[in-house]
Amino acid sequence: MKIIRKKEIKKMRVTHNSKLLWIILILIIALIAIICFIVQNNKEKWKEIDVGVKNCVPASCCHATECVLTEQAPDCKNMVCSAVCSGPLDCGAGSCEFIDNKCVIVSDK
Repeated sequence: MKIIRKKEIKKMRVTHNSKLLWIILILIIALIAIICFIVQNNKEKWKEIDVGVKNCVPASCCHATECVLTEQAPDCKNMVCSAVCSGPLDCGAGSCEFIDNKCVIVSDK
């Protein structure tokens, strides 16, 4: 910020540094982009889960035949499975649900 005072002008005039303004705007846009990227990549972690509601997932990474609670879910990040539809959960044949205090497979057909 630069303050200029001329003899014929009784009031002070303030001029802004436009380069600094552009830098601040670019940093704000970059910050918003980073926040959006983080939110996009962590959606699964931030899903709201109702208190008292249990969620179930397949017990194994490939061709699961049982379901377990999400806390007991296997780590399937680096797994590669065949495209064969052989299990009761494969190819949309069923899903895992929490019924009568246990995880069970429910047929979707």
